[in-house]
Amino acid sequence: MQSKNLKADVLLLITAMIWGAAFVAQRVGMDFVGPLTFNAVRFALGAVALLPLIHRLDREKKKDGTYKKLDIKQFFIGGIIAGSALFLGATLQQWGLVYTTAGNAGFITGLYVVFVPIMGLFFKQKTGVPTWVGAVLAVVGMYLLSVNEGFSIGLGDLLVLVSAVFWAGHVIVISLLSSKIDPVKFASGQFAVCSIFSFIGAFILEDMSFSGIYACAIPILYGGLMSVGVAYTLQVIAQQDAKPAHAAIILSLESVFAALAGWLLLGETLTTQGLFGCGLMLCGMLLSQLRPD
Repeated sequence: MQSKNLKADVLLLITAMIWGAAFVAQRVGMDFVGPLTFNAVRFALGAVALLPLIHRLDREKKKDGTYKKLDIKQFFIGGIIAGSALFLGATLQQWGLVYTTAGNAGFITGLYVVFVPIMGLFFKQKTGVPTWVGAVLAVVGMYLLSVNEGFSIGLGDLLVLVSAVFWAGHVIVISLLSSKIDPVKFASGQFAVCSIFSFIGAFILEDMSFSGIYACAIPILYGGLMSVGVAYTLQVIAQQDAKPAHAAIILSLESVFAALAGWLLLGETLTTQGLFGCGLMLCGMLLSQLRPD
C-alpha cells in the first residue's frame, strides 16, 4: 500500500511539473497566435489525446463487467456546463499571459485551491478555519506579488485572478457531475466544448492563420498533448491511490514549477517582495487544504 501511495505522489509531482512548465508554453505561444486560437487548437489536441485512454478503459471495463453505457443527455449537458467554465477560465488566463509573466500567472492561478472551499459555501459545504487563514495569507501574498506603486494591479495579473475564480467554479462543477458521468469521457467532452467555443471566438475576434499556428507548433503541442492529454491521464491514474486533499497539495506545486520554468527558460525574475508574496500564497494554498478534525 505504501509503494502505491509513493507511486501516486511521484505521478502527481510529475503532473504538477508538466502543468507548471505549460505556463511557459502558453506565454511563448502568445508571440505567434492570439489567446483564443492557441486554446482552440490545444484543447482540440487534448480532447483527441484522451481517446486512446477512453478506448483502453472501456475495453478493460467490458472484460471485468463494470462497463456502463454512456448517458448521452448527461454527457452533453455536463460537457457544455463544464466546457463553458473551462473556456472562460482558460481564455482569461491565456489573455492575461499576454501582459504578465509565466511565474506570476502560475501563482495567481493556484489561488483556485483557496477559492474552491469558499465558493463551496454556496453549496452548503463546510469551510474550516485553516481555509480562511489560508485565504488571508493568499490575498496578502497576491498583493505583494502583483500590486505596483500607486496601489494598482497589472492588467495581466487581474485577468489571471479572475480566471482563477472560473477555474474554481470549474472544479466545483466537476465535483458535482463527475460521479454521474465517466470522468475521462467527461474530460474529453469538456475539452471539445472549450475548443469549439475558442474556435468560434478566434474566427470572430482574431486573425487565424496556418502560418501562425505552424510557427507556434511546439508550444501548442506541449499545451495540448502534454499539459492536457498526458498530465490529465497521470492525474487520473495517480488519484486512484491518493486522497483528494493530499493530491491537491501536491498539484498546487505547479505554481512553484511555473516560476522556476519562467526563470530557467524565459529569464523571468522576481523582486524580494514578489518572492515573499509567492511564499505567502503557497502557504495559503497548502493551508487551505487542511481539514479540521
